[in-house]
Amino acid sequence: MNQIETLYNKNLLLMTKQVLRRIYLVALVFLATLVAIWWQRIQTPQPMREAVFERIETVQVDEPIQPIPLQISLDRGKVALGEQLFHEPRLSSDNKISCLSCHALNRGGADNKAFSIGVNGKVGNINAPTVYNSAFNAYLNWNGKFATLEDFTTAVIQNPTAMGIEWQVLLPKLQRVPDYVRAFNQNYPDGLTATNVVDAIATYLRSLYTPNSRFDRYLRGDKSAINATEKEGYRLFQAYGCVSCHQGMNVGGNLFQKFGIMGDYFRDRGKITKVDLGRYNVTQNEADMFVFRVPSLRNVALTAPYFHDGSARTLEQAINIMAKYQLGRSLSAKDTQLIVQFLRTLTGEHSELKSGDR
Repeated sequence: MNQIETLYNKNLLLMTKQVLRRIYLVALVFLATLVAIWWQRIQTPQPMREAVFERIETVQVDEPIQPIPLQISLDRGKVALGEQLFHEPRLSSDNKISCLSCHALNRGGADNKAFSIGVNGKVGNINAPTVYNSAFNAYLNWNGKFATLEDFTTAVIQNPTAMGIEWQVLLPKLQRVPDYVRAFNQNYPDGLTATNVVDAIATYLRSLYTPNSRFDRYLRGDKSAINATEKEGYRLFQAYGCVSCHQGMNVGGNLFQKFGIMGDYFRDRGKITKVDLGRYNVTQNEADMFVFRVPSLRNVALTAPYFHDGSARTLEQAINIMAKYQLGRSLSAKDTQLIVQFLRTLTGEHSELKSGDR
């Protein structure tokens, strides 16, 4: 029996307590909604606590989901430099892969693949999350390993499957480009350094927010922004208990949850891998087996396939898997479609997103 199987069997002992706990939570969905409202009011995502924004304009509404700010002010020079670096294939060891390769801005900030392809054709082992609205997440990566966009950016650059490059190789490459040397000297007193490369990219990532979705307009008071079908989908989203995890400004991104509370998702799917162990890979705490950061549902209609393993190809499939394994429910086709219609109202605005996506 290998290590993963041993950990899996130990984890089964925790299932009964977790199932009972989830039944209790589902029975108290209304209370969970109230807690969600309270949580989103007091909780501020880690990247935002670092005072990296020059100005951020927010509003509070009496709903478990909050609208994205219409305006965020950032250093324009650093944003422009970060954007250039985001599109730069020289950030990879083979000079072929850029951040954009796995996070296409016209595809919801992801790449619509189960697993992304990195340097030298290497295939990753986990689904690439969207970069849109990542500044509003309290935790980054599926296992929540990173607390800041700077830490996340550094890890991706050095990840042997993603960009696969070390600073002693990357910095000389960039220093041979006069435009980069000039831009860094203009925006940073100490010029082109590893810290400043990361800062510029992270600043650009903070600019990738998608405000003014139809649902946000509804939250701000425009009751005609979503139709009766979509409102019913939102009601069901709350009534079934989805909102107990998917709440706050990013409709997720601020909590951890076990994947498979009301059923054994991984046993049913088969072929358990190390990545499936989730947050356990960070904490080595057996209670964190199969625990993942709850993903944001902003722009979710654009970011298929879904889950860390990219196993759900459609929103309908993802909703039904969540209902079965997280809530212990079987949804009717009608209710599933109503929730899908609500989720489509979460697509926001950005110059890279086509108007037809909303």
